[in-house]
Amino acid sequence: MPRIHVTPLAQPLPAATPPQRMGLFQLPTGSYASRAALAFRGGRWSERRDFASTAVLVRHPAGDLLIDAGFGARAAQHIASLPAFRRSRHRIGRSAREQLDAAGYDHRHLLGVVLTHSHWDHVSGLDSLPVPVWLAPGEQAHAQRARGDRVFAHVAAGHRIRQYSFPGPPYAGFETSHDVHGDGSVVIVPAAGHTPGSVVVFVTLPAEELPAQRRYAFVGDLTWQLEGISARAERPLLVRALADSDAAGVRRDLGRITALADRVQVVPAHDARAYDGIPHLAPHLAPHLAPRPTSPEAPRGAPGTTDPHP
Repeated sequence: MPRIHVTPLAQPLPAATPPQRMGLFQLPTGSYASRAALAFRGGRWSERRDFASTAVLVRHPAGDLLIDAGFGARAAQHIASLPAFRRSRHRIGRSAREQLDAAGYDHRHLLGVVLTHSHWDHVSGLDSLPVPVWLAPGEQAHAQRARGDRVFAHVAAGHRIRQYSFPGPPYAGFETSHDVHGDGSVVIVPAAGHTPGSVVVFVTLPAEELPAQRRYAFVGDLTWQLEGISARAERPLLVRALADSDAAGVRRDLGRITALADRVQVVPAHDARAYDGIPHLAPHLAPHLAPRPTSPEAPRGAPGTTDPHP
């Protein structure tokens, strides 16, 4: 079986100065059933996989972000709106909003939701999160054209869409970047392929008691399972044709991420194993320790950001 080509990254990862009061939390919202044979080349049809749907909260003194939104309060309705062949068996848990509320989280500190892409299982939770939606160039137009997945068009109605650009320098093998806070703690890079506006979100936490900074790469659906990294296995041919807008782009960027796997914790959105070590949100972890940014729509140090709906 052919494997993804990987070119080792010779240079060190870009420097980052994340503030000590940063935090990272997983908010699992449910899962849906699939088969390993559909997830990656070489997977067995007899092996069932539960695909996770998880939002991630990144706390930062300059303002917090969610990476993806997971299943929402009306997830059952969203599933029913999909074509029949996409309605696999689902387990729906508490939405990101419900988990934030249960933890006593102050929503005034949430700058918005950064979508890795606009597919329904990443956006469903927007139905109860009245915050800006951060989208890379091309993704909104892609979502509006989608015929078999109208969930984004439904849940994003009434949200402010914040489109951002990539004015920053190359980052970890990717050509351009967007440094959200200007300190290297949250860096978004374009990874068009699964959809035209797909992104990877790199998060760097402060060292604290660890011997070094802890780094994560939230790769969305660049690969669905960790075998895409460990076995360098892309999606099966037919699945690639159905799921990816640019299979060659996915293959290229999967190689870039695989080259970093010994330096960062790679987190495919739908593999629950990949979230190991990221704590769940609990009441004693939720209170925000820093003052709210002056403008929740424009954190300091976020260059090159545009908003078509001022």
